[in-house]
Amino acid sequence: MQIAIQSGNILETEADIIIVNLFEGVTRPGGATGAVDEALDGQIRQLIELGDCSGKLGDTTLFYSLGKLPAPRVLVVGLGNASEFDGNKARIAAAKAIRAAKKAKARTVATITHGAGIGGMDPIEAAQALVEASLLENYEMPAERSQEHDQPHIEKLTIVEFNPDNMPLLETGAQIGQIIAESAIFARDLAATPSNIATPSYIAKKATEMAEEVGLDIRIMEREEMEALGMNILLAVAKGSDEPPKFVILEHNKGRAEELPTIVLVGKGVTFDTGGYSLKRTQGMWKMKYDMSGAGNVLGILRAVALLDLPLHVVGLTPLVENMINGHAQKPGDVYRGMTGKTMEVISTDAEGRMILADALAYAGRYNPDAVIDQATLTGAISVALGQQAAGLFTEEEELKTRLLAAAEVTGERLWPMPMYDEYKDYIKSDFADVKNSTSPNRAAGVSTSAKFLQHFIEDYPWAHLDIANMSWTEKPRPMYPKGAAAFGVRLLVQMLRDWDE
Repeated sequence: MQIAIQSGNILETEADIIIVNLFEGVTRPGGATGAVDEALDGQIRQLIELGDCSGKLGDTTLFYSLGKLPAPRVLVVGLGNASEFDGNKARIAAAKAIRAAKKAKARTVATITHGAGIGGMDPIEAAQALVEASLLENYEMPAERSQEHDQPHIEKLTIVEFNPDNMPLLETGAQIGQIIAESAIFARDLAATPSNIATPSYIAKKATEMAEEVGLDIRIMEREEMEALGMNILLAVAKGSDEPPKFVILEHNKGRAEELPTIVLVGKGVTFDTGGYSLKRTQGMWKMKYDMSGAGNVLGILRAVALLDLPLHVVGLTPLVENMINGHAQKPGDVYRGMTGKTMEVISTDAEGRMILADALAYAGRYNPDAVIDQATLTGAISVALGQQAAGLFTEEEELKTRLLAAAEVTGERLWPMPMYDEYKDYIKSDFADVKNSTSPNRAAGVSTSAKFLQHFIEDYPWAHLDIANMSWTEKPRPMYPKGAAAFGVRLLVQMLRDWDE
């Protein structure tokens, strides 16, 4: 979608659809909506009186201009209660409006910013919310088809601003929103691409191309270097595949590492997960191409960090493997020693994500970080606990928890703190190693024991774990998240990094 910003009057703008808005409870619209209503001879007021144009958050009403405006159709989107309006409500309204415009098969759309006037939002934040939500809602997953698939989508979105003094602010906000949304889309595309294409080598290649484009430092560790470092827990997962493992290291502001706060982001990158010898059920296994969503998110976040030029030293670590079955594959009962010297016993080969993260988190300690945050599609149990409402947050660091929850509040990518009691350590005690990677067949406390397993391998640094398994693939579309790959966590962590100094 092409984004444009122009100074002018929405009444005079040519587009397939123009979008204006309405707060709930308003009986006589003002501003741009009021001007459009006058041009349409009071049609909007008439439908307000009839209850067909309510202003409820996300509700949309389509009008036909019948030659009274250059645009043939007008869409009014509800902003909800004015006293409750914020950036998240602005995003929901923008996404719902774009969805309705797509349904009407519009190709070009012109809109005012939602909430920058009577809503009292800062123009930069309003423009960011509008562009961010519109691009994410317009997203279509990549597909391999023999014929062109004419899916409705918006080709151009024009933001129309009546006050020319606001133009620089809207341009700044729109640029931020576009960078963040396109970085999430980069991650979505990786998660949605079939695993016969999106192998560890393919993702490493995409990471290299992206790093060169935005100015990140990048290094890719091959199997031999990982072996030399003693990453035997990570490499145990890769043993069952003919695809070579990769360990992608991205750095923003590498040359200023000594003077800036260092935050390390770690993402689980299992490009396909059969479960290994602890084989998954056939139903739903096709979706396991998304099991590298944590790694894809880290790549997307580093892309945004570089383009926004944040004053931080940010490191992205993405171990990339396939979890397959062959004569060399890891087996239940095997024991492996990681790069810290700590050992683990394999109980389930389907608990492979925590294995590759164990060595990645150990490697993160080399940067003497101010914080390390990993994100992973780690457990099915988190879906049972939280559904598709929030990701699980595991940490014993109050400051880091506060930062993450504040960013979740701003972005609407919700987190729910989960327990990290010491008693969970008992569940992962092993008779043959320091820890075991699963409590199977005992399914109790599956999410917290997985976090305790990861905590066993961290070094002396503040750490948080995000279990995003329930949020990384949207089963039922919701605003900004069409069905499929979600890249949940990209906007959240970019916001946390933008707010770091605060």
